[in-house]
Amino acid sequence: MRYFREEFPSGPAQEGTIVSSFLAGCFAGALVSGYFADRIGRKYSILGGSLVFTVGGILQATSTTFAQLYTGRIVSGISIGILSMMVPLYQSEISPKDIRGRLVSLQQFSITIGIAVAFWIDYAADKIDSSSQWRIPLWVQCIPALLLALGTLILPFSPRWLLDHDRDDEALVVLAKLRANGDKTDPIVTDEFNEIKENVIFEREFGAKSYLELVKIGPENIRKRVILGIAIQAFQQLTGMNAIMYYAPRIFASAGIINNSSSLLATGVNGVVNMLATIPAILWIDTWGRRPTLVSGGAFMGTFMLIIGIILAVHGTKYYDEELGKHSLHLDSTASSYSVIVFIYLFVASFAYSWGPCGWIYPAEIFPLRIRGKALSLTTASNWLFNFVIGQVSPILLDSITWGTYIIFGVFGLTMAVSVFIFFPETKGKTLEEMDNIFGDKKSALPIHKRNVEDREISPNVKQEPSEMRKIEQAKDTATKESIPSVGITFPG
Repeated sequence: MRYFREEFPSGPAQEGTIVSSFLAGCFAGALVSGYFADRIGRKYSILGGSLVFTVGGILQATSTTFAQLYTGRIVSGISIGILSMMVPLYQSEISPKDIRGRLVSLQQFSITIGIAVAFWIDYAADKIDSSSQWRIPLWVQCIPALLLALGTLILPFSPRWLLDHDRDDEALVVLAKLRANGDKTDPIVTDEFNEIKENVIFEREFGAKSYLELVKIGPENIRKRVILGIAIQAFQQLTGMNAIMYYAPRIFASAGIINNSSSLLATGVNGVVNMLATIPAILWIDTWGRRPTLVSGGAFMGTFMLIIGIILAVHGTKYYDEELGKHSLHLDSTASSYSVIVFIYLFVASFAYSWGPCGWIYPAEIFPLRIRGKALSLTTASNWLFNFVIGQVSPILLDSITWGTYIIFGVFGLTMAVSVFIFFPETKGKTLEEMDNIFGDKKSALPIHKRNVEDREISPNVKQEPSEMRKIEQAKDTATKESIPSVGITFPG
């Protein structure tokens, strides 16, 4: 925007810093989110993150110096780092297994709606002939943050967090409301309650809740899960999607759309494509599965990026734009310009149905409850770390190697598809408590109550008192219809 460039003149490096200061805040917020997730819960963490974002938005909208602008970006980033970890975590813990992927995809869909709306607000504000041209969009971003804060007040606590903090009665009430319109005796409710409760007790016997658990080698293969979680979040950034979104006006200018208003219009259409292409994931992600979605998305994105790079290399001429102070490309024909634009839209659509939602769904599913918050804070931090790097280097790459930038992202896309095909197991249709069956060794994949039995068989000479898990199993045998099996909670007739 012209008035922003006049008040904050910047070259490629400073432009990258404006973007990356926000991402640095996101990285920091993601790192601390695990502590808050376990300490105060998912609900209150979302509430706090929303309020922090509002403060950051106000700082940005009232900026008069680079220092204030950077501060506002960092504060808002801390909030987004917390929320980007906390929201999919919360969604995964309250969702039924059969539609968990669809419900977590709603977060990504909401993000795409926000991006699309933001693009069109920028397009409309570009016509304002004052500094309000860029300040109004920054004020507007505070509105959804306040709405989220208010909406959080009516959200239930995560039943898994409640059980992990020995608030069993509250957890039962929440599960009943989520699954059976408040009927605490519904078999769906009692079965899920038991499964979570048994898993909580077993995990307390099995391991600690420390960050050291994330790097240990053990029967649950936690370290393998952490590596996969970090990899999928890093890959999500290495697709180049956020480079496209952050620098879309400049990229479209390289494709021949020189006029600023037209460039913003093309960017707005890009946001709409991103939003609409996320809808198939909401509808069918739990039918397709995570693996086919990720493999196909990576293959499509890699191919489209390579095609864009080839078109720009063959038909583009590098030149220096004195007004912008950056290098760009001039395409030699209208056909090549339109081809680049079309393939950018196809690339965005490929990301939107695949790595956009699945990049958040998969890590939120694969970790045990006792370390889920800590593990997700680490994987989410890796997302923002790579996002930071991409935000910092993309304008420099676009300025120096121009079309080569797209070739690099294309190679990453194809590499991602192959990596998922080889290393990533499918998780659809499983409860969060069943992930040991997928990732653990033979022992940890046993039904929960049998793990303790095997422990006793391995050490027959050691006299052992019945474990809490065994006591629970004995309670199962004597439970009546009025009792919830395995935890002995009886309801009045």
